[in-house]
Amino acid sequence: MKQIFNNFFMNLSKYIKQPTDIKGMRKAGAAAASVLTYIAPFVKKNVSTDALNILCHDYIVNTLKAVPAPLNYRGFPKSICTSVNHVVCHGIPNDKLLKDGDILNIDVTVILNGYHGDTSKMFFIGDVKPHAKRLCQIARECLYVGINLVKPGQSIYEIGRQIELFANKNHYSSVKDYCGHGIGKVFHEPGFQILHYDDPSQKPFILLPGLTFTIEPMINQGQYGVKLLPDHWTVITKDKTLSAQWEHTLLVTETGVEILTLREDEEAL
Repeated sequence: MKQIFNNFFMNLSKYIKQPTDIKGMRKAGAAAASVLTYIAPFVKKNVSTDALNILCHDYIVNTLKAVPAPLNYRGFPKSICTSVNHVVCHGIPNDKLLKDGDILNIDVTVILNGYHGDTSKMFFIGDVKPHAKRLCQIARECLYVGINLVKPGQSIYEIGRQIELFANKNHYSSVKDYCGHGIGKVFHEPGFQILHYDDPSQKPFILLPGLTFTIEPMINQGQYGVKLLPDHWTVITKDKTLSAQWEHTLLVTETGVEILTLREDEEAL
């Protein structure tokens, strides 16, 4: 057992960022956060998600002098992901107009000076029903359940376990098909995953100072099952119930956690 633990420890230690990397990650994180702040006034009914994509693309490229990481990533055709109502993640912006009562996740990843910043948040379109607002609120609280556990020596398993417990306690489910990931100069660092549900196989993975990764729970109003659409990107809930997601890029510090994508208008929970 000790040898197995040491192997997992070494597997995560190779992802530790040096001070120069952390400085770059802070800048990339702040840039990504600023995209969500910038786009907020434009998110309203009778606006298409493709129009939002164009605005975000121009802001990322021309104002931030950065690169929209999703564009052409494994064939993804747009610069942001827009997931409406029962779309769980990876929604492709299109010309369909947002309507009153919709909930929308905008997921942004930018590359600035070679480093990635990855974040998402939920938006309300017009008069949103209380049950949809509650789902979005609990999804955000699920994110912070995970964030508030991040510190050196913490098992990754406990993060996922507590997120799922919190979701279930509030009568929601946590998607098991997609997860958080290590991030840095690579968008998705291979072999470094943060699950948002109870999986004992994660117990040996221990957080270390200098690790950077995302927590991004996808919380469903109904069951956790999902379905991939024929476009090979858009993921929806199998039972067509609503889904909500929030995401931050995080740094494990010597004493706890730093949220690299915290928005200026946002208060941590």
